[in-house]
Amino acid sequence: MRMAKTLQQRLDQANCDYDIIPHPHSATSLESARTAGVPAERVAKSVMLDDRHGNFIMAVLPANRHLDMTEVRMTGAWQLTRESNLPSLFGDCERGAIPALGDAYNIPMLLDRSLTRQGDVYLEAGDHDHLIHMSMEQYLKLVPHAEVRELS
Repeated sequence: MRMAKTLQQRLDQANCDYDIIPHPHSATSLESARTAGVPAERVAKSVMLDDRHGNFIMAVLPANRHLDMTEVRMTGAWQLTRESNLPSLFGDCERGAIPALGDAYNIPMLLDRSLTRQGDVYLEAGDHDHLIHMSMEQYLKLVPHAEVRELS
């Protein structure tokens, strides 16, 4: 698989300019950055959260940062989602390779301010072997409803 179908449709729908960056198989966003030879602060890592009542939110931050749950909980009673719950939300993605594009999956997003300061961004493509590369300006147009705040 090169790219999740939902992601591909969203990028095509928005007439996005992007590149597909192949890289050796990786297990994490930080490892994807390393194997692809791109700066980790430009790789968008998705962390899924839920409120124990069936509502989900996607926190997006640079691959080299850790999510500050204190900051996240200021928006509600969120907890890390069990990986076993994710296939139903991201059926076209490999486990652990969720694209940082919650809008494409109708999932609200929190976006770390530090990521938005980058000139460009890399997203998981839905598998463990490809990244999507685009300008930050293009990415922000794809996630117009994301709440930008300090998360890490």
